[in-house]
Amino acid sequence: MALRLKSFLSSALLLSSLGACTSIQPPTCSPDEHSVVLDTLYLGTATPNGVVTAEEWAAFLRDTVTPTSPEGLTSWVASGQWKTSSGLSKQEQTYVLQLAYEGDQQKDQAVRRIIQSYKSRFHQEAVMRLRSQACRSF
Repeated sequence: MALRLKSFLSSALLLSSLGACTSIQPPTCSPDEHSVVLDTLYLGTATPNGVVTAEEWAAFLRDTVTPTSPEGLTSWVASGQWKTSSGLSKQEQTYVLQLAYEGDQQKDQAVRRIIQSYKSRFHQEAVMRLRSQACRSF
């Protein structure tokens, strides 16, 4: 009996882990919409020397993000909380940046460069990226 239970549990664990390997299918868009990648970046503002100012954020958007995102972007200010690599919980003002674009490897690399640039420029430990599929229309 114990061997059967162990075998069953092993099979169930294998099947559940295989389910995690499947890719998320893009949504079924209506005829007047098309599928896009929706990236939402959460960029903290606390730096070793204070905070990322509104002027610094505007310059980052203008000089770094806009050239790689001719489709447009949306950003807003939020209150964030996260746990550092040392285990401390921190609260800080956060800039949220949302980009919707045709998904391809070149654009994915551009978003990764935006993240790296922000981390380097403002001495950030991390930038959270949420990526999903969405339907877009105008």
